[in-house]
Amino acid sequence: MAHYRQVGEVPPKRHTQFRRSDGGLYSEELMGEEGFSSDSSLLYHRAIPSALVDARPWELPDQSLTANSPLLPRHLKLHDLFPGEEAMPSKGVGVDPVTGRRLVLGNADVRISYAVSSLTSPYYRNATGDECVFVERGTATVETVFGALDVGPGDYVIVPRATTHRWVPTGSPDSMEPLRTYAIEANSHIAPPKRYLSKYGQLLEHAPYCERDLRGPSEPMVAEGSDVEVYVKHRGEGPGGLGGSIHVVPEHPFDVVGWDGCLYPYVFNVADFEPITGRVHQPPPVHQVFEGNNFVICNFVPRKVDYHPLAVPVPYYHSNVDSDEVMFYVDGDYEARKGSGIGKGSISLHPGGHSHGPQPGAVERSLGAEFFDELAVMVDTFRPLGLGEGGTAVDDGTYAWSWSGRGPQA
Repeated sequence: MAHYRQVGEVPPKRHTQFRRSDGGLYSEELMGEEGFSSDSSLLYHRAIPSALVDARPWELPDQSLTANSPLLPRHLKLHDLFPGEEAMPSKGVGVDPVTGRRLVLGNADVRISYAVSSLTSPYYRNATGDECVFVERGTATVETVFGALDVGPGDYVIVPRATTHRWVPTGSPDSMEPLRTYAIEANSHIAPPKRYLSKYGQLLEHAPYCERDLRGPSEPMVAEGSDVEVYVKHRGEGPGGLGGSIHVVPEHPFDVVGWDGCLYPYVFNVADFEPITGRVHQPPPVHQVFEGNNFVICNFVPRKVDYHPLAVPVPYYHSNVDSDEVMFYVDGDYEARKGSGIGKGSISLHPGGHSHGPQPGAVERSLGAEFFDELAVMVDTFRPLGLGEGGTAVDDGTYAWSWSGRGPQA
């Protein structure tokens, strides 16, 4: 996000001596994208950020994928992935928001995971790409090398590649609602759509949000500690081309006294997205909020709908010629899917090569509607998605037949 910020102490001139009160030099670290050719920030550490004292493998959660074959639209019931939480909502299920993620869908460009957690994550760094984590329910503090971010329901948390951070669920342990997070992990960077930006990176007037809506760290969080473990996800030979390592660093990674630049984690709440509407049904790109390499992220928010006197408010049937469409139903009453079994906590997968649209009767029921009360997060990918172990575990097995009313055994 090319929006300059300065937090904490930095010297007046970059790449010059910057000394501690005891006369020693701070260590200047450039964190930048695309080999010094894109956005970057300069961070000033009390210790040497390259120092290691130990390293060992980290066995990642199952990253294997199964092809969507035979090709089918699917309904995945995410809330069934962590059934213990439903019986004891105040206790969570004993996992954290990083190592507890269960892979739902993925391909070579993006992985979508889900977690219901109550425990603090380890210190973590994703060295394969940016992460966009949507907070469905619960609250947390995301502690990062840039500073802390307080997050809650409806927040998108954008974490740039290789940012050391950890998730700390917040609230009273006896009453805290477990943290429900929907993680979109890229093998690239994630940013606002280019069409929303000026050639210098400012969000333009037609964009559905602006810089005022973004929350970044406001102060450094200088922590102390020694021999701290940092879990690193990186390129490797495992499933999905991934590997995992645990680095032990001699000084706490959150030793930054100040930083400045245009690369940092930030938060955007979906309630600040201003929907674009029209006289007739608008195509999905008007709902776009972010993009990565070979995928886009959209959100469907509560909004007034089409106002042509003969408008059909629900989507027309459409064939995904170039993409797979993944819709995560967060809240509200999703008009087009009534009668399919889909509800809050569901994912629908509509793969390229299959025409899809409203459930039977939804078009007639929608006529005359003036407002849709629905909240959903959509990911469209331009390579086919496979099913992760989490997705396979909660596939309802019947959604594909919901338009015809009968399946292969009928």
